[in-house]
Amino acid sequence: MTRSPWAVLSVCSIAVFLASLDGTVLYVAFQDIQRSYADVSAADLSWVINAYTIAYAALLVPAGRLADRYGRRRFFLAGVTLFSVASLLCGIAPTAGLLVFARVLQAVGAAALLPASLALVLAAFPPERRASAVATWGAVGGLAAAIGPSLGSVVIDKLGWPWVFFINLPLGLLAVLRGRKLLTESRADAALGVPDPTGIALLVVGMTAAACAVVKGADWGAADPRTLACGAGALLTLVLFTLRARTAADPAVNVRLFLDARFAFANAATFLFGIAFVVMFFGNVFFLTQHWHYTLREAGLAITPGPLTVIPFAMLGGRIADRHGHRNVLVAGGLLFALSGLWFVLGVRHAPDFWGEWLPRSILTGAAVGLVLPSLSGAAVANLPRQDFAVGGAINQAMRQFGSVLGVALAIVILGEEGSHAEAAAFERAYAVLIAGGLLTALLSLPLGRPRTLLRDASTPVPVASDA
Repeated sequence: MTRSPWAVLSVCSIAVFLASLDGTVLYVAFQDIQRSYADVSAADLSWVINAYTIAYAALLVPAGRLADRYGRRRFFLAGVTLFSVASLLCGIAPTAGLLVFARVLQAVGAAALLPASLALVLAAFPPERRASAVATWGAVGGLAAAIGPSLGSVVIDKLGWPWVFFINLPLGLLAVLRGRKLLTESRADAALGVPDPTGIALLVVGMTAAACAVVKGADWGAADPRTLACGAGALLTLVLFTLRARTAADPAVNVRLFLDARFAFANAATFLFGIAFVVMFFGNVFFLTQHWHYTLREAGLAITPGPLTVIPFAMLGGRIADRHGHRNVLVAGGLLFALSGLWFVLGVRHAPDFWGEWLPRSILTGAAVGLVLPSLSGAAVANLPRQDFAVGGAINQAMRQFGSVLGVALAIVILGEEGSHAEAAAFERAYAVLIAGGLLTALLSLPLGRPRTLLRDASTPVPVASDA
């Protein structure tokens, strides 16, 4: 255990905050960016957002595997450095093409630092405190993703869109300097050789094709040959990846992880909750600006109370999980999230009422997110051996990212491309996704009983079934 585990957590949390924030902040910056590159179509410029999400999700798992093999501290510091440099390039990019390229570099940095940061946190804390630590780590990421639109609207209004990237620089520098001083190197006990490069390539190609099918399928159409080609390519390469992982001497991902029912159920819940989470904040921004006619800045400020509720409830959920396991926390959080969606549906036709309707509903939603997102991260890795900490966390975060990609597409389908003509019934359908997402999360969390041990030693094999 390191000398100061909470100091390790603070350093890792800074970097996770940056990576998570940039996954959502550009949703409110897009129109301003479009005005800066007036000669570029909106469809082409959408890759400023899509390229980050796709590259981030596709590289999380291989980066986690490489961090396990070659050093979590090394990958963390390299990832934060690359992310910070890429942020600077984003802010000064003279062309849209260079901006998209810089966003891809950002995603590579984020993919390198995120799974390494979780492994560093897990290694820093004793087993009996890890649920609380992971809850705090996850809460910071959830908070950053949730406040991205609100923070971005204020920064853009005052300073312009390049500053949503420039604000990353001082925090990135702080994380690197503190990380070099506080973090100790760790790697998987069996870290020999290079993870199967063919398997890594198949995984990257398959995940990228799947993300393209979801992201661009909304524009191309479900029956368009390009959509079908991406979908078929994703299916084929992921099947080949699975076969390769079962036969390679040193596979990119140990597919035995999915034999653990806890790991499988937690990742399924993460994917579905990721969809509902993105539909939630898209629906909130569109509802406030189009249905209640708030300005973008007013909408950003109105959204803020919900995210501020995330951290205290995440910490509360972590303490409960330390003592009783993740199931009760996740079931309660899923049901609260569904209740918040129902509350929105029942009040969606009402006249603007921030204090009587919006504020209490937002606090309820923030409490639900605080209970669910961090606990899902902890539940997914709770039965894994130490050598799979980083890759297990990476798989879980990748599932959330792919849920986010599908959530964006679903929100656009439900509310329309700009949300400007969405009627009350459309918002009811959007918030119905919250109800479904919350209920399904609670259902999938029922098998997530207390793990056999809080976290296993590297020599302990992965269990085949959960402790439900």
